[in-house]
Amino acid sequence: MVRSKMAASVLKRCVTAAVKVKGLAHSFTARRRLLSAAYTDTKLWDEREKDPQNLAVLANLMDRTYDRNLPVSSLTISRFIDNISCREEVDQAEYYLYKFRHSPNCWYLRDWTIHTWIRQCLKYGARDKALHTLKNKIQYGIFPDDFTFNLLLDSYIKDEDFKSACSVVEEVMLQEAFDLPSTQILSLNALGCFLATRPQLSVSEERTIGASLLICGLKQDNTVGLSAQLLGNALLGKVEILKGIHAVFKGMPLSWVRGYLGRALAVMERVSAASGDIKLSKDTLDCVSHMLQELSSTSDADSSGEESDGEENGKEEGVDEDDEAEKANLPHYVSRFRELSSQLESQGKVDPTSFQALVTMLGQQNLASAEEPDVEQYQSRLKAWEAEKRQLIQREKDLREKAEQERRERLAAKAAEQQA
Repeated sequence: MVRSKMAASVLKRCVTAAVKVKGLAHSFTARRRLLSAAYTDTKLWDEREKDPQNLAVLANLMDRTYDRNLPVSSLTISRFIDNISCREEVDQAEYYLYKFRHSPNCWYLRDWTIHTWIRQCLKYGARDKALHTLKNKIQYGIFPDDFTFNLLLDSYIKDEDFKSACSVVEEVMLQEAFDLPSTQILSLNALGCFLATRPQLSVSEERTIGASLLICGLKQDNTVGLSAQLLGNALLGKVEILKGIHAVFKGMPLSWVRGYLGRALAVMERVSAASGDIKLSKDTLDCVSHMLQELSSTSDADSSGEESDGEENGKEEGVDEDDEAEKANLPHYVSRFRELSSQLESQGKVDPTSFQALVTMLGQQNLASAEEPDVEQYQSRLKAWEAEKRQLIQREKDLREKAEQERRERLAAKAAEQQA
């Protein structure tokens, strides 16, 4: 029970600073600017070429095609999703997405179909379905582009469902899709707001939150980005100390090189040596400090033979001698952290503003300018999608005409044969 209690204690202490600046955080939240109406407007999407279809007819066509062990075309599943008109039809479309993913044509699910699916889920109050298919992407083939990720992420943030927003961020992280500044800002906003709610995270959740903070933070060379890198490395370092390096990088786009706590200290060293106005947020430093204290307490308890549930939970599984050697570095990490903290404080490189407030300010300052190129790229993408769709429709038409012509020729040949 030592480690389970420790996890809850660390997370409670990590947000103490956020509580102390409650008034400041609320003042920023009130003015928080997320994606604009122009960004989320459906006008461009609604103005695209329509292809009205009867869903009952399409469903019957797909069922008969699958019953004959034949592949359904990407156009058919696209038409079905494009013609959704209510929540019940969203549920039906989920079934056919699953069927398509497990068919020979699974590789041909079109990007515009994925985009339409997310938009339809948002439109008809089925956001849970969007997240479900995203989390189970291998089963449904839902791998959104960055603009589509932003729409879903923004929807959760605006409704203050920060836990679900972080689930979307996790998928962005797993796809390494933090290329757009807008996605970076939204993701950091979701992570900052979620941590400010004082969640009690499991080790697995600490790993995903840590990886998201680290990978997204690497895209921002400023106080917010470096604070995210510090906390991300520290959370991953905690998992490494408790469970070993394999528990950190397995299934994650992370380095398998040991020493995540050492990399957290390297972030502090970088800020200390940097010129300019780059700092680290105080509440982030406080969080890392409490984390190191708890890890030290747990290590001391283990050394003194204090009973824990580690073996029952399989803690030792996958932990080797090198992992134990890394764990032995903990006293050095603690000592070095204290030195660097004092050094940063004396240099005036500790920002008293909470991480949540810093992320909010980043959005207010930079999100508007980040939106413009996104919208321009989306407009170009829409045109490319429509051009590709027209080509597929024309190809489908040509194949049908060819098949009909061949059928007529066979009938004519058969009739001539009978007359002879």
